[in-house]
Amino acid sequence: MDLEETKLPGVGLRHDFTTSRGRRVGVISTRGGERELLVYSQDDPDACHSVVDLEPDEAEVLAELLGQQRVVERLARLREQIDGLATEGVYVEPGSPYDGRTLADAAIRTRTGASVVALVRDGELIPSPAPSQRFRAGDKIVVVGTQEGVRATAEVLARG
Repeated sequence: MDLEETKLPGVGLRHDFTTSRGRRVGVISTRGGERELLVYSQDDPDACHSVVDLEPDEAEVLAELLGQQRVVERLARLREQIDGLATEGVYVEPGSPYDGRTLADAAIRTRTGASVVALVRDGELIPSPAPSQRFRAGDKIVVVGTQEGVRATAEVLARG
């Protein structure tokens, strides 16, 4: 099955595919985190028959219902490939000693052995943040390392 990805400048991404029975289906993922489920017309594959606006929690439930087994299988394969490696999101909580300070100030890699591979702020992804990137309360830091390194990163961000 071919999955088509179309960039929608200023909006986000649209992913489309055609089912084995010839129905065209798509999802628009906006930069703000909203999702729209698209069901295209059978008569005109460029026209939408139905559009369903989904709140983030609704999109998550639908994804779980439709892809739970597939996700479980992928995670199992991923664990086999990289046994001992953890990828988790760690939040910068209000009151963190690193709220307003830089990634370089935290020295996470040096102190924990884990790597910060992305930062999510207000629904926006910042991949490979620079050492000069300043943390803000509410930021989600995506950390890769051992489980111990991920836990240590959470401790660093919480207590300094």
